[in-house]
Amino acid sequence: MSDLFQNHAAKSGPVECLGQTFPSDEARREHYLKLLAEKLKDPAFRKIEGFPVGSDEDILALSDPPYYTACPNPFIEEFVRHCGKSYDSSVSYSKEPFAADVSEGKNDPIYNAHSYHTKVPHKAIMRYILHYTQPGDVVFDGFCGTGMTGVAAQLCSDRSVVTSLGYRVEADGTILEPRQEDGKTTWKAFSKIGARHAVLNDLSTAATFIAYNYNTQVDSLDFDAQAKRVLGEVEKKLGWMYETTHTDGVAKGRINYTVWSDVFTCPECAGEVVFWDAAVDQVGKRILDEFKCPHCSAQITKRSLDRAWATLFDESIKQTVRQAKQVPVLINYSVGKSRFEKTPDAFDLQLVERIAAKPVSDWHPSERMMEGGESRRNDPIGMTHVHHFFTQRNLHVISTLMRQITDQAASPLLKLALLDCFSVLTRMSRFRAPAWFDKSTGPMKGWTAGTLYVPSLQGEQNVFNAFAEKVEMIRRAYKAALKSQCVTTGHNASITMPANSADYVFFDPPFGANINYSELNFLWESWLKVITNNKPEAIENKAHKKSLDDYRHLMTACFAEAYRILKPGRWMTIEFSNTQASVWNAIQIALQEAGFVVANVSALDKKQGSFKVVTTTTAVKQDLVISAYKPNGGLEDRFAKAGGSEDSVWDFVRTHLSYLPTVKVKAGDLEFIAERDPRIIFDRMVAWFVRHNFPVPMSTHEFQAGLTQRFAHRDGMVFLADQVAEYDRKRAQVAQAPQMEMFVSDERSAIDWLTDFLKRRPSTYQEVHTDFISQLGAGWKKHESKPELAALLEDNFIQYDGTGEVPSQIHSYLSTNHKDLRGLEKNSPALVAKAKDRWYVPDPNKSQDLEKKREKALLKEFDHYRAFTGRRLKEFRLEALRAGFRAAWGNKDYQTIIDIAKKVPDEALQEDEKLLTLYDLALTRTEDGL
Repeated sequence: MSDLFQNHAAKSGPVECLGQTFPSDEARREHYLKLLAEKLKDPAFRKIEGFPVGSDEDILALSDPPYYTACPNPFIEEFVRHCGKSYDSSVSYSKEPFAADVSEGKNDPIYNAHSYHTKVPHKAIMRYILHYTQPGDVVFDGFCGTGMTGVAAQLCSDRSVVTSLGYRVEADGTILEPRQEDGKTTWKAFSKIGARHAVLNDLSTAATFIAYNYNTQVDSLDFDAQAKRVLGEVEKKLGWMYETTHTDGVAKGRINYTVWSDVFTCPECAGEVVFWDAAVDQVGKRILDEFKCPHCSAQITKRSLDRAWATLFDESIKQTVRQAKQVPVLINYSVGKSRFEKTPDAFDLQLVERIAAKPVSDWHPSERMMEGGESRRNDPIGMTHVHHFFTQRNLHVISTLMRQITDQAASPLLKLALLDCFSVLTRMSRFRAPAWFDKSTGPMKGWTAGTLYVPSLQGEQNVFNAFAEKVEMIRRAYKAALKSQCVTTGHNASITMPANSADYVFFDPPFGANINYSELNFLWESWLKVITNNKPEAIENKAHKKSLDDYRHLMTACFAEAYRILKPGRWMTIEFSNTQASVWNAIQIALQEAGFVVANVSALDKKQGSFKVVTTTTAVKQDLVISAYKPNGGLEDRFAKAGGSEDSVWDFVRTHLSYLPTVKVKAGDLEFIAERDPRIIFDRMVAWFVRHNFPVPMSTHEFQAGLTQRFAHRDGMVFLADQVAEYDRKRAQVAQAPQMEMFVSDERSAIDWLTDFLKRRPSTYQEVHTDFISQLGAGWKKHESKPELAALLEDNFIQYDGTGEVPSQIHSYLSTNHKDLRGLEKNSPALVAKAKDRWYVPDPNKSQDLEKKREKALLKEFDHYRAFTGRRLKEFRLEALRAGFRAAWGNKDYQTIIDIAKKVPDEALQEDEKLLTLYDLALTRTEDGL
């Protein structure tokens, strides 16, 4: 495998960029910087939604056009037209969704080269890219984070990396994957080796800066040499800040890290309590919940203590500030190759005072922390500005290093290395066991994931050590000869890519209120001098006044842009990580409103969970991967001509079935494919019609009857004729049919459960009651009224009363399960007696009559909700609300939907996909005056 960092000679000659040849890479950069500078002068350019906050000078200093701009990239269209292939409807493309579950760990050196809040391993993304694309295709990632999609796209050209995924690569570059056929492993061709071109976008400047560095060549000799030169120069100037005296009083040591402790005051005697001295059990290696005041011996807890405060003049902002008091309590240092620990002595305390009194001479950010619940969580302890997150010693060294780095040719990657050290260089760096008592290790790395929490015990690491270690980590990590991808900074809904130009889209977007990216990134970005414009940030955030509705609308805009740029018939993969049903619904509705159709949901196991995943029982330990497609142009054209007729229903179903996985195998067993469930197919069809503003031309039962007549059914799933043969072959190789999982949470799912139960086992009320009651457990929706079993049976099923012949469904069940009833005629007294009072699923003709009767009853109940004068409906039937919303939608009575939605608790509305879809669209139609 060749080295990413090409030697200097290779870069000093002519370079080709987007079809142009330049005498050197410096000339290329200068040419495009001039073009970008001119663009920045255009007021309309700066008005693009999501344009970051920064001066022209700072944006230009950070950018490396056309490959990377710290603002919306005006060269994307040129990049795509040069690298990609225009859409040609005559070129055949057919892919099932990537349905296998993916498991990729985080221990790859590339993955670990830089930390970020959330990250998908590049090898996991490689599997999707290889499945859906061919060499030279264009891949778009609108929430690129650290740029792993770009790395994955490029490493598709690396034979050793591809084979490490378990694939086989032929001499001609054909990639084969293993398949199990008749108990044997066979190899099937599915892709070609070769790089793909990525367009990477993120709203965050910090994210795109990291992504750019991950996907750009750097001179290997210069990178290492420049890092050592910078370290040497700064250490020569400021190395004295990490000096200490050895316990022998003679030798000098070099500080590795210093532990700082909060100081409190005792509520009983007002004496100062150093948390480290009073609360840390040095023998038991733990923090005590209760401990004694060192002055009055009162039994105290951390919660019962008051803060001790220090007042000082802040030279950076020219103000007197009041901050929570902290003192150094432990120093880990080295003399030669040996490590030692000691309590700070007079020399150490004088050194701290000397550094604190010395103004920081080099530039450093001193802005007020941005508005936000997370970014300003430390205001109560006086940490109000960016520079407060660093000790004075580390602030001195970091600012000087940053100035020295800026003057270097390899400055972007060196700057990235320094910024990545912030996880262990800020006052958020935690110090805890077992590192307390192990002289060979430092404090626990990093801050608490997803927060800006400042602990009571902090580990102040030596900046020089941390930077040197990070430089070496990066040098080891970048092994592939990566070429520059196209990286842009801005709102995902404002990409300047041509329509129908992307061959594949991968999204790992924010999910609800999981992480406040712009608040967390503010520390990094303040040093970069270009800040995220978080107005269009797609998150829930009370401090920024963004609700779940706002999140859904922002995500819809992002998905709509992805839909616009994706070629018809192509795929988008969305990684989903959130425990809330309301957020899951928001994502699905946003996808549907943008025009996508969901075809599969699988799992992505990152192996090592984040801090929250490991410690929170409710956290999702496996991310879900949603596969959605942009319908081909033919379906859209035919739908427009047919005008929402019944033919359009079956045209959609045929097209949709062709996109679904035919077989899913896990651990040798066939899995039930939920998207092939007739009820899910009906929901997808309804969403398709609603999005196109056409009434659904048939009822549920009419649809189910039509499915039975037109398509093959196996094990509760629907197939096209050419698909069912493949499924049957696979089904013959396994001992057990796939089992559908049923979760009863509301009236609709209760009816579905009963339908499945009675199809298999026509039963009396008494026989079904026990099983039914066991289903109505903790998963029942909060505001949904629980229906009586008798009412559900009466409204949706038929009971054999003992007159006439025994219905075929009951006859088949009884004759199969009772030896004494086999071979009897349908009017046999013995058979009739056993069949009497059993409930069974009606045939399609009779079920339509039942459905009409039920619909009428539901609409009558909906009228009660309409007449309700209270503020909120505390309990209701979701099915009645759904029926009423459907009827109002069909009558274009959008205001009724909006009015009733206001009476429904927000939680109930947000967690029901069908209600939320119609409500959201009703709002849109009302706003548009339709």
